[in-house]
Amino acid sequence: MAFVQFSRVSLAFGDRDILDTVSMNLASGTKAALAGANGSGKSTLMKVLSGAITPDSGERAIQRGTTVSYLPQSGIVHSGRTLVEEAETAFARGYELAARLESLGEDLSREDPASPRASRLVEEHHEVQLALEALQWHRRTALAEQILTGLGFAKADFSRRVEEFSGGWQMRVALAKILLERPDILLLDEPTNYLDLEARDWLESWLRDFTGGFLVVSHDRYFLDSTCTEVYELFGGELKRYPGTYTQYEKVREVELASLVKRYEEQRAEIEKTEALIERFRYKATKAAMVQERIKHLEKMERIELPESIKRIHFKFPPAPHTGRLVLTVEELTRRYGDRSVIDSLDFVLEKGERLVVVGRNGAGKSTLLRVLAGIDADYSGTVTPGSGVLSGYFSQDNAESLSGTERIIDLLESEAPTHLIPRLRDMLGAFLFRGDDIFKQVCVLSGGEKSRLALLRLLLRPVNLLILDEPTNHLDLLSKDVLLGALRDFGGTVVFVSHDRAFIESLATRVLELTADPSGGPSLVRSFPGDFRYYSERIAREAETASATGSPSARSPSPGARDAPGAKPALASPADDGSGGCDGRRMTPAEVREADKRRKSDLRRLEREEERLLSEIALAEESLREHEHALADPAVYSDGPRCRAVQEELGLVTARIEELSARWEAVSRDMEELA
Repeated sequence: MAFVQFSRVSLAFGDRDILDTVSMNLASGTKAALAGANGSGKSTLMKVLSGAITPDSGERAIQRGTTVSYLPQSGIVHSGRTLVEEAETAFARGYELAARLESLGEDLSREDPASPRASRLVEEHHEVQLALEALQWHRRTALAEQILTGLGFAKADFSRRVEEFSGGWQMRVALAKILLERPDILLLDEPTNYLDLEARDWLESWLRDFTGGFLVVSHDRYFLDSTCTEVYELFGGELKRYPGTYTQYEKVREVELASLVKRYEEQRAEIEKTEALIERFRYKATKAAMVQERIKHLEKMERIELPESIKRIHFKFPPAPHTGRLVLTVEELTRRYGDRSVIDSLDFVLEKGERLVVVGRNGAGKSTLLRVLAGIDADYSGTVTPGSGVLSGYFSQDNAESLSGTERIIDLLESEAPTHLIPRLRDMLGAFLFRGDDIFKQVCVLSGGEKSRLALLRLLLRPVNLLILDEPTNHLDLLSKDVLLGALRDFGGTVVFVSHDRAFIESLATRVLELTADPSGGPSLVRSFPGDFRYYSERIAREAETASATGSPSARSPSPGARDAPGAKPALASPADDGSGGCDGRRMTPAEVREADKRRKSDLRRLEREEERLLSEIALAEESLREHEHALADPAVYSDGPRCRAVQEELGLVTARIEELSARWEAVSRDMEELA
């Protein structure tokens, strides 16, 4: 079995121990996550594992023939080849093996079959053949195209020069090459940073099927839960293993941290008591021996440290100014780039309190739509009408880059923050990864990621009632994401956002707007899904199953020129009426088509609101059901006959209510599907 093994490895930078007698074993079949606070040394450990950094002490053992591939967080740039040519460089080992196989064949043709050397050559020839088969050498072109497509590259990209791609796509090229190498051990440092949802889904599936071992660092909780069966945590230079998923690790760690906090508080109380005793008797000659003994005790004491992840921070937005029920009304919105229409005739209404996520592959027009809604991009036709009293705030990576000036971070925020939040600014900066002396940095010296986090925090401090957020979770760790998520869920206004973090979307979104790029190059197809992201995912999965069973195109792979609602233009004649258009066989006039389309859209919006209301009522009823079930489990209830019967009757009523609401919701969903 292929493996890489570390035993008692240590590494220090100056007086700080990054790794302190760390041991780890990565073997075929290992599916592990590496956790730890920012700055704990995760990337350093990855580099030591890969052999890029030599530790100060300890042993690194690697099984003969084991191959290890390492993907860093960033910094890889390719040039001089087309995309496919660059991808095929991943097969360098295959080319070497193929050349060796040919050489062995020539040697065998000249060797006496009965000689001992011929026997050795045959054995090596067989081993090389097996190695080539393991690399799927004869399928390398198909594999390269499959992996590039899975990571989001279009076939039109295959012939492009790699230097034309941006930094994020350069890292996708690097990831593709790592996967094509099919090493025995994969070391992936933040591979999801530059991937959209579809590419993350594909990578999750690839890793689940991967027969080798891997260690991955990621700030995407859903991705880790989907791919990993064990977690290593790096804290204070020490490494500890936790079996199970990332969520299971967090639950176990929560119990451990509660115990750690208790011991920390007890130690702090002991230290304070001892220091007070020393101070009290420091200058009394009769107590000198006792004082010295206490001082030595404090010096020898191993101080307990609390990790950053335990310092839970919660903050609320400034109160959102009041708005009317309708926050944004979008009608006939069309955005073109030259001859290409990215968004065409989009209609939708955004209501107060909604948290709308816009999803779709890269290039479908998500960021374009958000810029239009925010008023940043005015080069469109149609109307975007804000409701009464709407004050919007917009965040994107691009506008974060515009931050500049010599003002210090803390001074900038103190000048902008509401008075009641000023005492908490340092905690909030810590939650967004500005810790220690970082808060005194000048804005002009910040990195791209630091500017992004600062721009997001500045936005959260402003009194707005409509937040438009384009990838707000980029450059945030899991703790920071949790802080942001908590603030957004408590936000009294309305949110429109784009994110590639599935766990974040599932926890926040109440409605989904899907943009699907038209494969023929036309405008993106648009569909609205009332309900949360899980409902959307289940709906898409059912559509894919139906399409697969019937052999028809799925909703996510529409035929060229197809349109979908809302924002769809109806055809002048539908398949059901053989081109006649009207019920009486008469072809509908354009005015009648527009009127029918308006009625259909009005009905669809009404059904969307009804479905959302029903989903909300079902959620409340299910919460009531859980409360009654919990009550029945209470000894004080089930041992009290009359009280128990009363709870059971209420439980029956709630159950019946859920069944009734569910039936009505299913009927509304069917009506919506007929209109869509």
